[in-house]
Amino acid sequence: MQRTLTAAAIALSLTAAGAAAAGAASAETAPAQTVVRAGSVPSAAGKHTTFTGSVRHDSVFKADADNPFSVSYVTFEPGARTFWHTHPAGQRLIVMSGAGLTGTEDGAVIEILPGDAVYCPPNVKHWHGAMPGTAMTHMALTSMKDGKNVTWLEEVTDEQYAAAVKKVPASSGR
Repeated sequence: MQRTLTAAAIALSLTAAGAAAAGAASAETAPAQTVVRAGSVPSAAGKHTTFTGSVRHDSVFKADADNPFSVSYVTFEPGARTFWHTHPAGQRLIVMSGAGLTGTEDGAVIEILPGDAVYCPPNVKHWHGAMPGTAMTHMALTSMKDGKNVTWLEEVTDEQYAAAVKKVPASSGR
């Protein structure tokens, strides 16, 4: 019995040592960190099938198997905005500069300013964009579900946008 326990202990320690060695070997071959240099990924203009007005999209990270979300900076010139859309796994926005709006299909409108963090739950129909008098940049962290991160819908009309702006106090960034 003692020999069996000793053999089992030796086998376990060899297995653990082997696993540790394998882990060390894979750690040596894998990069410790990856840096994506600012400006190394070309900017893209927002398409009129998803945005109204002048919009620039700067991708930072695309979703992958280990990180199922993308990260982008989106800059809206004054009055520019997204079309109505939903996200199957939700979206988070962090306003970096300027002043903007985000609205939902129930008519709720919220002014968003630098430092504000917005969470839009899965499948909530919404839009976001700049105020009429100032540009706005936000960082978008968009989660993936079943290989998809957004469903684009119809354009936010000029009338809908104007009505949303009227809901914001005149002392804001409009």
